Amino acid sequence: MTHSSHAVALRILSLAMGVFLLFMGLDKLDWFLDGGLLTQQLQEWRGKASPLAQWYLEVIALPAAPVFARVVPAAELAAAAAFILGVGVRPAAALALLMVINFHIAADVMFRYDYLWNAYGPPVLGALAALAVGGRYLPFSAFKSRAPL
Repeated sequence: MTHSSHAVALRILSLAMGVFLLFMGLDKLDWFLDGGLLTQQLQEWRGKASPLAQWYLEVIALPAAPVFARVVPAAELAAAAAFILGVGVRPAAALALLMVINFHIAADVMFRYDYLWNAYGPPVLGALAALAVGGRYLPFSAFKSRAPL
């Protein structure tokens, strides 16, 4: 069976994003034990945030921080597993994209000029968007999928 170069390229991207999210999730494992770590980070961001980010932090992020402190690392690790195994790549990428956008809004970095060269910005958003759109039936996945002919 031959694989298109596009599918192989997306599989490589999936593996790279999987490793990236694996280490992002591992870096946040302390959040499972101490949800206050995320709350502390959000409080720091609130102190110097724009009105939009401040609203987001006060209305959504801070009240839900104890839950997010457990959900975010679990979601990053689950997305990493999906990307590395090549299973459920499209939904994992779509959900990871939403999670990253939420973080970038909370950190008040998304709507700044210097965001355009932020390594966690456009490259990550672009990679996740590409996987959300084209990450179906990728070659060299852990489980065989039935790709249309």
